[in-house]
Amino acid sequence: MDGMLLPIIVGIIGIAIGFIVAKSIEKSKGKKLLNATRKEANSILKEAKVDAESIKKEKILQAKEKFIELKSEHEKVILSREKKISDVEKRIRDRESQVASEVDKNKKLNRSLEQKVKDYDFKLDFLEKKEEDLSKMHKRHIDMLEQISGLSADEAKKELVSSLKDEAKTEAMAFIQTSIEEAKLTAEQEARKVVLGTIQRVGVEQAVENCVSVFNLESDDVKGRIIGREGRNIRAIEAATGVEIIVDDTPDAIILSCFDPIRREIARLSLHKLVTDGRIHPARIEEVVGKTEKQITQEIIEVGKRTVIDLGIHGLHPELVKAVGRMKYRSSYGQNLLQHSREVANLCGIMAAEMGLNSKVAKRAGLLHDIGKVPNEESELPHALLGMQWAEKYGEKPDVCNAIGAHHDEIEMKSLISPIVQVCDAISGARPGARRQVLDSYIQRLKDLEDIAFGFTGVQKAYAIQAGRELRVMVESTKVNDTKASELSFNISQKIQNDMTYPGQVKVTVIRETRAVNVAR
Repeated sequence: MDGMLLPIIVGIIGIAIGFIVAKSIEKSKGKKLLNATRKEANSILKEAKVDAESIKKEKILQAKEKFIELKSEHEKVILSREKKISDVEKRIRDRESQVASEVDKNKKLNRSLEQKVKDYDFKLDFLEKKEEDLSKMHKRHIDMLEQISGLSADEAKKELVSSLKDEAKTEAMAFIQTSIEEAKLTAEQEARKVVLGTIQRVGVEQAVENCVSVFNLESDDVKGRIIGREGRNIRAIEAATGVEIIVDDTPDAIILSCFDPIRREIARLSLHKLVTDGRIHPARIEEVVGKTEKQITQEIIEVGKRTVIDLGIHGLHPELVKAVGRMKYRSSYGQNLLQHSREVANLCGIMAAEMGLNSKVAKRAGLLHDIGKVPNEESELPHALLGMQWAEKYGEKPDVCNAIGAHHDEIEMKSLISPIVQVCDAISGARPGARRQVLDSYIQRLKDLEDIAFGFTGVQKAYAIQAGRELRVMVESTKVNDTKASELSFNISQKIQNDMTYPGQVKVTVIRETRAVNVAR
């Protein structure tokens, strides 16, 4: 038993000793670990303090920089405000000085006005006194004249008026007639230039004869294809060409209506191509119209080139050549503008050669004198001035430019070429058959002129001559004297002016003839 307890006791003691030793070892390790942890914590705190100090310094530096930036901006704002305030103060000082000067001027003007009022009052009093003296003197003179003549003032006045009445009436009638004729020669010419020039350059719907073309068809079946489903084709053609297409009951034909002959020609050629080809739809229409426009443009250039070559004109600017080509599609009073310009150019060349002037310059001016009638864009200038501007722009000589601008007297003529162009323009337009006129209306106008003349007493014969521009009236010499002939001419002209519509002016000539006939046997 004792032998068994001893090892147990020894084992227990050993376990106790081992436990104590283990506890002591563990306690020594815990102290070392605690010391290491404390050292590490201290080093972390030191590093944190160092970082905090650096961050603090950086933030302080940033705050200082921000403060300096805000301070500079604030100083700029303050300087700007101070500058504005100084500018305002300067303007106020300037305004005050101006006001002060104006006040001084007003004071001077008031003093001057007061002095003038005084002078006026003095002169008015003086004139009133003079008027009284003159009235007294006039009355004395009248009394003296009445005593000398034995007539009162009213009786003398009536007698004088009666004696001069007929003479005054005749002279007044002659003066009125002369004045009216002079006014007509200037006013009607200018009015005609403005009205007809404006009508010619701006196409309007009323000018039917110059604004429609007839496109002939093989059959009426083609009309349906041209119109298309729900009108798509005809709308596409009108939109592409700018021409109104009128499809009515006219057999085998449709009407193209547009004030611009070039657009009308493009529409006509495009329709011809579409009908010939047979393919008519919006896409094909746009393609054909585009090609036709290029074709017409090229044709215009070719016409211009052929014209200048035929006339022997060299060195013309390409834009002016195109303008000459566009004249083919314009008209002047129904006369083709290109043919008119060619005719004027030839006339100018011949007339200039006869006068010993430069025929080439005259021919050049004659060809270009109406280029202002074919503008690409509408302009409010008269066509002569617009043509002169184009000629100057494209390098034409001053003589040519002046002739273009002066051929309707818009500017002063500065060379002998200018009146030649003006005269040849009038010759080309006035020759018989040059300009279109409806025959029936022309004959009726001549008849109306003669009927108006026959409506007056004493008229024996009446003839409308010079295409209705002159009316010659023959009167009976026994019924109409010279004075009444002048009065009759005036009355007929007034009747024509009030009752008729006519281009230009009508000259009324009254002829009174007295013949004494005897036969010697």
